[in-house]
Amino acid sequence: MLKHLKLTNVGPAPEMELEFGERLNLLTGDNGLGKSFLLDIAWWALTEKWPADINHNITIGSMAQPNRSKDAEIAFVLGDPWDIESREHISCSFNRRSQSWGSRSHKHDIQSSIVIYSLADGSFSIWDPARNYWAPKGTRVDSFGQNTLPSGRIPAYVFSQREVWDGLQYEDLRHILCNGLIRDWAGWQKEGKKTFKRLKTVLKVLSPSEDELITPGKFTRISLNDSRDIPTLIMPYGQIVPVLHASSGIRRILALAYLIVWAWEEHQRASELLGERPARRITFLIDEVESHLHPKWQRTIIAALLSVVKSLSKNVDVQLIVSTHSPLVLASVEPFFDAEKDAWFDLDLNTDEEPPRVELTKREFVRHGDVSNWLTSEAFDLRRARSKEAEDVLVATAEAMIDENFDAKRAKELDSELRKVLSDTDPFWIRWMYIAEKKGWLSDSR
Repeated sequence: MLKHLKLTNVGPAPEMELEFGERLNLLTGDNGLGKSFLLDIAWWALTEKWPADINHNITIGSMAQPNRSKDAEIAFVLGDPWDIESREHISCSFNRRSQSWGSRSHKHDIQSSIVIYSLADGSFSIWDPARNYWAPKGTRVDSFGQNTLPSGRIPAYVFSQREVWDGLQYEDLRHILCNGLIRDWAGWQKEGKKTFKRLKTVLKVLSPSEDELITPGKFTRISLNDSRDIPTLIMPYGQIVPVLHASSGIRRILALAYLIVWAWEEHQRASELLGERPARRITFLIDEVESHLHPKWQRTIIAALLSVVKSLSKNVDVQLIVSTHSPLVLASVEPFFDAEKDAWFDLDLNTDEEPPRVELTKREFVRHGDVSNWLTSEAFDLRRARSKEAEDVLVATAEAMIDENFDAKRAKELDSELRKVLSDTDPFWIRWMYIAEKKGWLSDSR
C-alpha cells in the first residue's frame, strides 16, 4: 500500500505531504488545484510508470513536471500496514537533462497490491504484482510505448476508454493483452462458471440499491456488420438493453466491475503459475468517483467499493484513494469513517497571499449530517447551499436587516427578489417577515 507521499517543487504547490490511511482516503478541492495530479503521482509511486507513457491512446496521466529552475523530488513510503519492517522509503529526483524521474531499487515483494486506477476520462490503468514489474533502467520500449522485459512482461496494463470494451493489444496486432469487456463477458457467460458468477456478484455489490440491481441478460446483436454476441442488462423497467447502449453512469460501473474481475482472475492464474502467494490487497485510485452517477448511487458507491473485494476473497483488503466534488459522497461515509484507518485531504487556494498559493490540509472528519451542510463546509467552501442568485439576495437581505437607513421602498424591491429565489416554505421567510413587519417596511402591501 501507499503509506506516505511528499512532493517538493512539483505540482501546484512548493510542497505537499500526505500520510495516507490504510483504508479510505478522500481528496477534495476546487478544479485545477491538483486532485487528479495527486492520483497520477500515487499511481506512479506504486508502479513507476505514467499511464500516458504506456499507452499513447490516452490523453491524460502524463508525467508530472517539476517547477522550473528548482530541484524537484518525489518521496514516498510503500509497505504492509501491519509490518513496519516491510516498509521501504523511496526518493526520486528529477533529472532535467534526461527529462525523467530517477529510477529506484526496491524489494521484489514490497508492492503486494493489485492497483486499479480509474481516470476521469473513462480510461483505466492496472498493475499486477504477479504479471507486471518495475522496469529496470535501460529497458527497451516498443512502438506502443510498452517496456519489453526479458521475460516478456510489461510494466502495466493501460486501457483507453474504447480499449476497455474492445480489447487491449500491441500495435502490431500479434499480442493480445486483454480481450475486452464485450468478448470476455460473453465468454464467461457462455461458460457459466465461477468467473461469470463473480462478475454478477461484483455487479450486485456495485448496484445502487436492491430495487435497481445490475442484472445480466441474454446476448443480442446490435448490427448486421457486427458478429459479436453483445452482453445485455435487464433494466428495472423490464426492457433488455445492450451494454453498449447503457447510460454513462452504468457503463462506468460496468467497466470498473469488469476490470476488477479481470484483474483478479488473471492475477490468480499468474500467481499459481509462478508458485507465489496472491496479493493481499487491492488499491483503488478513482478520479471523480461520483462521475455520471445519480445521487442515490453516489450515496452507496464508497461503501460498495470498500466491500466489493470481499466478494472475491475474504483475505484481501482494500486501500481506496478517491477524489470527489460530491457532498453526497462525503455525507455517505459519515456512518463508517474511522480516523484510525481513513483520511480526508482538502486542497484550497489561499488568496490572502500574493501570489495566491495552493495549500493541502489533512482535515479532521466531522459529521455534518444534512448534505447541504457539507456544501458550506471546508470541503466546498460555499457561503450558502443555494443558487448563486439566492446567495446574493440573501446577503443583501442580511445587510438590510441591520441597516438603520433602509427604507420601505427598497425593502419591497428586496422582498420581490426573495420571492424569485426562495421557496414558499423556506425557513428564512420567518426571520425576514418578522423584521420587515416590525419595521413597517411591507405594511402598505399587505
